[in-house]
Amino acid sequence: MRHSHLADLALSFPALLFALAVPRPDVDPERAIACVIAGRPLAEAAAAAGLPLWLRKLPPEAFVRPIPPLPDGELFRRQIGNHLPRSPKLMPTWLQLVAEMAALAHEPAAVWIAREYLRAPLVLKRDRMHLLGLWIWFSGQPAGFGRELVERPWTPAMKLDAAMTAALAWRGKVSLHLNLGQRPIRDMWLHPGRVGDYEFRPLDDIPDLVDEAMTMRNCVRTYGSDIAHNRSRLWSVRHLGERVATLEVAVRFPDPLLGIVQLKGRGNADVARELWWIARRWLHLHDLSQIETGRMKWRQAPVDLTTWRMLWRPYWLAKRRIPDWLPLAPSRAAFAAL
Repeated sequence: MRHSHLADLALSFPALLFALAVPRPDVDPERAIACVIAGRPLAEAAAAAGLPLWLRKLPPEAFVRPIPPLPDGELFRRQIGNHLPRSPKLMPTWLQLVAEMAALAHEPAAVWIAREYLRAPLVLKRDRMHLLGLWIWFSGQPAGFGRELVERPWTPAMKLDAAMTAALAWRGKVSLHLNLGQRPIRDMWLHPGRVGDYEFRPLDDIPDLVDEAMTMRNCVRTYGSDIAHNRSRLWSVRHLGERVATLEVAVRFPDPLLGIVQLKGRGNADVARELWWIARRWLHLHDLSQIETGRMKWRQAPVDLTTWRMLWRPYWLAKRRIPDWLPLAPSRAAFAAL
């Protein structure tokens, strides 16, 4: 109603019309509106509105909220056209994902999420976007603590489910370090010992836990939070120097005394009755009535401050901000949300 040139945008550039009607909080639309009314090129008006020109290809159905900042590199513009949604129902979420991944990681990752969301829209869990973005970003770093924890780095050829599996594996290693820090576990509750030819060794630091997980093909490196909250301790059982089982000890209600919770062989296989008897003989070499585990309420154990800042500092510096979802002070709630 203000001017026919503005009305023409409904057909020639719906995204720009929307951006002028529903601007982002950080954008004053009046300069762009003046450009349109004055008959300036659409590229100039779009730049004034902080809008990439490639959005001309999207219909009005794509826009349901203020359009976030979007990538606009030359290579990105050439690639994104191959991954535009055909279904109007997918467009709003698709656009939000592209913007979010570009901010979390980089432009190649934004192209990738555009493709993967269209390929398998039901696979993507929106609450895992921060984790995916962090893992992708750290995958591309040449060095650093966060990069060292990446077992399988991101590549543009990855499918979404494979990427999520790799990101969760990275999160598991990050969790172990944030929970246990750089020092060995001070109180293992029990003492190393032998029963016949069997030896019981403490898994009291991160290298030992990772080595046990790889050798025994089990998930002990996911136990960081349990250990930090004094809910369990893990031991390696050796026979004549060779690993034969992994042992978890803990207090389980209603028994107030420490007991054997798990005793598993390689690949979580069941072990022989004899080994259970050996493990109980070792356990009962201790005065269980004097052992207090100091069990904490869930999510009350502190996160290691040094590890937290060493891990995330490169990301904060690269992005030139400390996002609310990844704060400067260690936050177990923030990490749990990744």
